[in-house]
Amino acid sequence: MSMLGKAALAMWWDVSDDVRPEWEHWHAHEHVPERLSIAGFLRATRWTHVSGGEGFFVMYELQDHAVLASAPYVARLNAPTPWSTKMMPLHRNMVRTQCQVVHSHGGVTARHALTVRCSPAEGQAEALQGQLAALAESVSQRPGIVGLHVLRHEAPAMAATTEQKIRGNADRAADWIIVVSGYDLDAMRKLEGEELSEASLRASGALPESCQLFSLAYTAIPPDVR
Repeated sequence: MSMLGKAALAMWWDVSDDVRPEWEHWHAHEHVPERLSIAGFLRATRWTHVSGGEGFFVMYELQDHAVLASAPYVARLNAPTPWSTKMMPLHRNMVRTQCQVVHSHGGVTARHALTVRCSPAEGQAEALQGQLAALAESVSQRPGIVGLHVLRHEAPAMAATTEQKIRGNADRAADWIIVVSGYDLDAMRKLEGEELSEASLRASGALPESCQLFSLAYTAIPPDVR
């Protein structure tokens, strides 16, 4: 099993505790169904920070990169519902990344997700991609881990949308993203401290930015929300 489709939208943000219950209700019962009604959106998954903090990681798996600039999606981004208009300013520290799927091996939705945001060092992109592909095949067979996926940012050609303007700040984007899926937290932490540690990533030709562990909160495919 690998990621559904050839593209993804990967996002990180924080939501304060005082508005979190309504935000989670909105996200599960309006926002996700709305997004999955758009042609080319294949699966939505939300994780929460493993520490129980304010952080979220959300990923939409997409048929292809063209979905990110498709007319139905852009129309929705520019016509948020009243509830979405209320919720959008609550997203803090947004990192929103439109991606091509570079490599995908194994499962995606598991109890935990480890996300690494990084960039290749100058001249190291091809070598880094090869090393991550090899790591994905070996890691996905370890006890406690089921998959590793590599995404690369590619922004579609489109203007800032109404939703972005409501959030009030320009969204940041990651460059390369590694997503590891697994069911055993100790196995995930071991990988975080070894092959995906800052020192190992730098030795592989990557410039690491962020490494975070999350726990699964909710996942859906289009038939779940019709």
